[in-house]
Formats: sequence, C-alpha cells, structure tokens
Amino acid sequence: MGFALVGFALFVLWLGGIAFWLVVTIIGIGMLREWADLAKADLATRRMMLFALSVPLAIMSPMAAGPQFFALGLIAAAAIFILVSTRQSMLALGIVYTGLPVLALLLIRKQPDGLLFTIWAMALVWMCDIGAFFVGRAFGGPRLAPSISPNKTWAGFVGGIVAAAAFGAILHVGWGLPWRLTLATPLLAVAAQGGDLYESWLKRQAGVKDSGSMLPGHGGLMDRLDGLIPVAPIAAFLVMLPEIRAMGTGLIPGLIQGLGE
Repeated sequence: MGFALVGFALFVLWLGGIAFWLVVTIIGIGMLREWADLAKADLATRRMMLFALSVPLAIMSPMAAGPQFFALGLIAAAAIFILVSTRQSMLALGIVYTGLPVLALLLIRKQPDGLLFTIWAMALVWMCDIGAFFVGRAFGGPRLAPSISPNKTWAGFVGGIVAAAAFGAILHVGWGLPWRLTLATPLLAVAAQGGDLYESWLKRQAGVKDSGSMLPGHGGLMDRLDGLIPVAPIAAFLVMLPEIRAMGTGLIPGLIQGLGE
C-alpha cells in the first residue's frame, strides 16, 4: 500500500491545480481531526475546529484567491478564534500545525518550477525515512530519543540525513535544483526527523499507538506525514526566497519615499 500511496501522491502532484488543492485540503482536514482526537476534544469542539480551518483552505482554492500570503493571516485568525473560543492553546496550535503545511505545498506547486520543487520537498522526507530505517537496522547503536521513540538510533538519524542529501544532489545535477535548496536539504532532513519525534511525543501524551486509522495498516495521516509537516513551510520559504527578497527590496524604497512626502 505504501507504493500505491506514493504513486497516487506523484500523480496528483503532476496534475496540480484543482486536483492537488483538493487532495491536500482533504489531508489537512483529516490531520486536524486526528489532532483533535489526540487532544481529546469533544465533538462540538472538533466540528468548530474543522469549520475554522475550512475557511482558509477554501480561500486557497484555484477557484478562489489561491495560495497567497493572505491565507497565512486567515490561518492565524482561525487559530486565534479557536484559542479564544476554547481557551486551549493545544487546539489552536492544531490549526497552524495542519493548515500551514497545506498552504506551503500549494505555494510551492504554484511556482514556475513548482513540480520539481514540490517533488524535492516531499521526496526528501521519503528518502530520509528510507535512509534512517535501513541504516538504523544495519548499524543499530545508541538510541536517539528512547523516552519518545525507542526504535530510532543515532545511526539512523545520520543515515536519513545522508540519504536526503544524496537525493538533493541528484536533483541538482540531473534536474537543476537550485543551490540554495540543494544545500538546505540535509537541514530539512533534520527537521523531518524532528517532526517525526514530535508526533511520537504527541501520541505518547495521548496514550495511543497511532494518530488515527484512516490508512489501514499505516495508522493515521499524521503518522505518514509527520516529517513533511515541518519541512513544507521551511521549503516554501526557501523556494520563494527570491520573491521575498524582491518584495523587501521594493518595500524599503517605498517606505523611505513615503516618509519623505
């Protein structure tokens, strides 16, 4: 089933547009439901959280405003709404935790070289997981975080970084992945493994083995995407760094001119 999921993800990624938005939106809503379950939110609160997140997700649709920085403000507003309504910061954090990666992936895919960049962001996490698994199994050794995830080792941690870095280098040589993304790949592999550990910690806090049961034999959506959740926003920032710099370059002269008038 794992290969089928990867194949489906790549197919939808290739399609882009409304198909990609629809799939990542459904995934975002599914992850938020799992987060609410881990936080032991009641049914009414869970519905309110899903409604709050659905607003920015709908705005991100290609049929609406699309993925823009404006959606970032809507995600923040949804989180504040949940915080004020429930007075539970954990539930508000769930809005950001699940909404931000959706916006990030849509922003990356929207770029002129979005297909390559999105494959990079997603597949580096897969390569990191593969490298960590096989190197950890082969070498064993000291545990990385025994109180959180007893099966993870320092050898696997390094193996994941090396595998992701090699993948980034291949994309650079073969498909022209920019240097800034290639050099950042090992750091994103660290972030991916940090996301994995964080999700393991959440499950331990909730006293459950899996975040959900939406993927039979694979647990929940958060179980499969825990590494991508922190990677996607960082990757989006790096992908859009030239555009962000251009915005800043144009903003400063405008502010100076405005102060002089």
